[in-house]
Formats: sequence, structure tokens, C-alpha cells
Amino acid sequence: MERTELTPGYSISRVLNGLWQLSPGHTLSGRLDTADILHAFHELTERGMTTFDLADIYLGAEDVLGAFLRELRGSKGEGALTSDDIQIHEKYVPDYDILKTVSFADTERIIDRSLRKLGRDYIDLIQFHWWDYEVDRYIEVAQNLVKLRDKGKIRHIGVTNFDTAHLAALVDAGIPVISCQSQYSVFDRRVERAMVEYGTSLDTSSEAARGEGSAGQGEGGAGRNMGGAGRSAHIQQICYGTLAGGLLSEKYLDILRAGANVTESFVDIQPETRSQVKYLQIIDASLGADGYLRILELLNDIAREHGVQIAQVATRYILQKTGVAATIIGIRNSRHVAENARIGTLSLSADDVERIDALLAQYPTVPGEPYELERDPHSIFRSIIRMNEAEGGDREAQADGDAQNSKEGK
Repeated sequence: MERTELTPGYSISRVLNGLWQLSPGHTLSGRLDTADILHAFHELTERGMTTFDLADIYLGAEDVLGAFLRELRGSKGEGALTSDDIQIHEKYVPDYDILKTVSFADTERIIDRSLRKLGRDYIDLIQFHWWDYEVDRYIEVAQNLVKLRDKGKIRHIGVTNFDTAHLAALVDAGIPVISCQSQYSVFDRRVERAMVEYGTSLDTSSEAARGEGSAGQGEGGAGRNMGGAGRSAHIQQICYGTLAGGLLSEKYLDILRAGANVTESFVDIQPETRSQVKYLQIIDASLGADGYLRILELLNDIAREHGVQIAQVATRYILQKTGVAATIIGIRNSRHVAENARIGTLSLSADDVERIDALLAQYPTVPGEPYELERDPHSIFRSIIRMNEAEGGDREAQADGDAQNSKEGK
């Protein structure tokens, strides 16, 4: 799998292994097989997909990845992967209910909990999320992450689900942001309105790029413990939702084609995960049922010309976009490992891209800035979002500890 540098000295695979689908309650049908998931992790990393995306609020995901890292630490032999060969991208998502009070101690406690579960001394990239900009503390809390970077617990800082204006405010405040994780797919092109242009227009002359300014002032002075931890010239996009939770696949092309009426077939799709609930809403707000069928048919035509599948074409289309460093593909089992690996060798021609662009130009995309509608309490996009999961992880950890203490007679 091809790699790219997010900042000098730090490279990632261009297809990340996403772990949202491992959190409890995400799968609406069927059960997860942890042994098969760990098998998938080994196969993916052996093919060069060594970067993992997860979050403190994906309860259970850290435990599975931690188990995988322990297996790597026990591996031997020349050329064998070790846990140090894995890049971990976490998210820091303070609960909505504590935005007004969240402190440095709260932030460090959550990061320390993640480190314990992962069995690591540091996290490669922490991606900061803030639920409500009306609670005007996001810069202050982001500065806590800089302090943790200076303590060696974090290597790099990114953001997730920020809009352009508030990302710019972080950068202007001196937060050394190197990446922005956003939803980006043939259905959702909100990042193209302003975010990509902003991210690619930045240069290394800014204070944030050098790790200076108020946020870069550690106890030992500006840029303490920086090394290569300042951001590069641009803030690159790491994209999720590229496959719409699996809805961009031959399976759903067959479903839409089989029905007598495409609208009825679309309405009758039964989501298998919480993410599919969300992405069906996104499709309805952009291409609609007719456009969904048309884009699936076009992607299928292009895929057959290249000898690949719809998912690979949809992913490569986004990877070839300006400002995109990587995409995230969710991992629930080992079935699609070989298919994911083929993305690294696929290249779309200018004609392929023009055909996709021409079709999408006939339809609207989701309105607003990235994650704007998801923040609106009156929006349907808010319906599946859980905003108080981080502290739930502590309750989970406490329950585990109580159970262990009871078992040991403590």
C-alpha cells in the first residue's frame, strides 16, 4: 500500500483501518468475531496498511487493537512487524455534557486510559472533536493536547469534524494541526466548498506550522520537545464515509436493480450498521435514489474496465482529490482485505474522473460546511449521534475493575 507524509518524518498508509464498526451497538445485525478481526489486522498490516483509526468513544475498539499490538510484541523473526510499526490515530471527544468544565486533568485522564488499553507510551495522532462551538472553549481544550504532546504522550495533533472557520481559529491560536478528518465521498462533498482550499493554502511561515505562538509555549519554552511535531505546509484531509458504510458496492447495485421501482428499492434497504443509517440519510439529501443507482452503475462500469470492484473505484476517486492524504475503510471482518489492498495499485484516468464528475454535477451535495448539519439539534443527521460516550468508557473500565476486584476477593 502506498504511503504519504502528513508532516515531515511521519508517514501513514493512504488507506486506514477504521474501527468505529467494532464499538458496541454499531452492528445492527449479526455478531462480531474478534478472532477473525485480529486475523484481518495481521493480513492488512502485512500488506502495508499499518495505520489504524479509532476513538476513545468507540468503546471496545481500543481493547481489540491493544490485543493485536500485544500479539505483535510477541512476534519474532527477521522482517516481522512490531507494535512500533503501527500508526495509531485516536480521537479525543470530550462529552457534550462536560464541555463547559473539561479540564487538563480530564483530558490527560482520557488519554492515559487509551494508552493503558493500547499498551503504548504515546499516540501518534490525536484528532480533536468539539461538539458545540457555542461553548467557546475549544481552543483552550486543544491547548491541553499541546501540553500532552510536550509531555511525550502525543506525537501529533489533528482535528475531526471541524468546519473551516473554527479550524482556522485553532491554527491562528497556534495549535499545530497537521490533519483534518472529514466525511468525503461521491455523496458528501462539503469539504470542497472551503475546507480543502483553506488547508492547501497554508504555508510554513505561520506560527502554527513552526509549533510556535501561545499554544506552542511549553514549560521549557517555545516548541519544547517538538522534534518533527510541528505541522507541515498544508493541513491534509483524512476522509471517512468514502464507501458510505459499504453502500457503495455491487450488493446494493443488485438490490436497486432488482426492484420494479428504484425509489421503493432504496426505501426498503435495511441498514446493517449505525453508519449505514447515517449514510442512507446522506444519500437521500444528495443524489437521492435515482442518482444513487446511476453512480453505482457508473462506478461499476469503470471498475469492470480496471478489473476491480466498485469500492476500489469510489475510494481511489477520493484519494486522487486535491488535499486528500488518506481514506478510512471500516474493518468488521477479514473478507475484504485483498480488495482493500488493491486500492494501492489502482489509478483512475482523467477520463474516469471526468465521467464521475460530470454525473455528480447533475446533483446537489449535502448543504453547509463539514459536520454543520450534524451539529444542528433539529437535523435528522443528529439522530444516530451519541455525544456522551467518553466518560462511558471510564464507567466501563470501572465496571471491569470492580468485577476483577470481586473475583480476587478485594
